[in-house]
Amino acid sequence: MTLRLGLFGGSFDPIHRGHVRPVQAARRQLGLERVLYLPTALPPHKPKHQFAPALQRFTMVEMTLLGEEGLYASDHELTLGRPAYTVETVEAFAERWPDARLHLLIGGDSFAELPTWRRWRELVARVELVVLARPGWALEEIHRRLPAELRRRVDEGGVHVVADDPVDLSSSELRRRLGNGEAPPPGALATAVVDYIHKYSLYR
Repeated sequence: MTLRLGLFGGSFDPIHRGHVRPVQAARRQLGLERVLYLPTALPPHKPKHQFAPALQRFTMVEMTLLGEEGLYASDHELTLGRPAYTVETVEAFAERWPDARLHLLIGGDSFAELPTWRRWRELVARVELVVLARPGWALEEIHRRLPAELRRRVDEGGVHVVADDPVDLSSSELRRRLGNGEAPPPGALATAVVDYIHKYSLYR
């Protein structure tokens, strides 16, 4: 039986409900056996951002996913010592599980920027693309700006768009609130993650 595997990368600084609920919706809609979260030590698209330490972001991901069926944390992108590129991650998992059907889960904002990613044509040829809706994002608005290859893939139904109510949360706003000593919105973060952030003063 072919493993249907999802890959979901990001800085997760910090991980919040908006990183979990749409992924669970995608897992159910597409019949994914598991989705691997890939906290990235050095995201190539955010070079100027000062991140919480990578191992602490990974810990927060693990704590958040403990009670989430089918969702797992992977440390694959933590130990490279350089920026992690998605195409290389996909190649590594394709080698590890050669018979798996790989699904790349990305937010709508990332999908719009996909043509700027390293070796993006090779990347999209190796995975099924799964776009997670974000507040204020609509596929129709960016369709005309996509390269011809991606437009064709969208038009042929080769891009899965998860139709789930988007969660209006952002990590940057959560960092701002936590840095000012404000409480995050109820349910935005796992309780253990809130305690962890306070204990280690991650955003102060």
